[in-house]
Amino acid sequence: MGDARLPLEAWGRRLLERLQARADRTRLGSWAFEFLMFGLKQGWACLFGGLMLGLLFGTHLLWPADAPVARYDALVVAAVAIQVAMLALKLESWEEAKVIFVFHVVGTIMELFKTAHGSWLYPEPGLLKIGAVPLFSGFMYAAVGSYIARIWRIFDIRFSHYPPAWTTWLLAVGIYVNFFAHHWLPDARLALFAATALLFWRGWFWFTPDRRERGMPMLLGFGLVALFIWIAENVGTYSRAWLYPGQEGGWSPVSLAKIGSWYLLMIISFVLVSLVHRPQERRAPPATA
Repeated sequence: MGDARLPLEAWGRRLLERLQARADRTRLGSWAFEFLMFGLKQGWACLFGGLMLGLLFGTHLLWPADAPVARYDALVVAAVAIQVAMLALKLESWEEAKVIFVFHVVGTIMELFKTAHGSWLYPEPGLLKIGAVPLFSGFMYAAVGSYIARIWRIFDIRFSHYPPAWTTWLLAVGIYVNFFAHHWLPDARLALFAATALLFWRGWFWFTPDRRERGMPMLLGFGLVALFIWIAENVGTYSRAWLYPGQEGGWSPVSLAKIGSWYLLMIISFVLVSLVHRPQERRAPPATA
């Protein structure tokens, strides 16, 4: 099956090989196997985020109210343990971890500012905090960076019509500044959406779920990732790990407008990860007879 596949145990690889041999007997079966590999690789790429969501939900249901350690502090320790394990098991490289750490810091700074302005709150006590922000919150941003770094590598993502790198950096800086500045100045979000469309409208991702390279417009890919982050955020607020105004008395779905916020924030993460995984042009497709 090749080294580009998921680093599963030997028995798992053998199982996939048997499934692939059966699936290849029909075109529908081949497509179904490719879709299976796409889902497996996606799940493997979001390992960090999936584990963090599981911890948020599990501790919400099971953490004792009279436990000697606050739930928030336990989440910090667990997040650090996950990060150490991923490095020790070589599921992330040190170069990827450094960039993810930068996004962790960028996210924490924004958390401090946004909680001070009442954009959201953390309702539970804890010792491992900076101001009103528990330290586990930065790992939620790191989970986004981890996903992008891992999926870039696992799917061997290539690009066509990728914009000049300096333009993406200007866009990322503009997005980050606007998250703060819109509290005093007119919100430039619509202009930033337009700039994103202008830069990436011709761009395509090229990725390999199984054996065949597939393509997707970059703007569509960004939108799908933002949608799934919004779904994950609903899990986070349901577990009361953090709350938006109006959710204090009982859970309600996170506003759909937050998809736009995550779309822009995910662009920052994408640009940061591009420091490690430099965007490479798509390989020339094989010639056909």
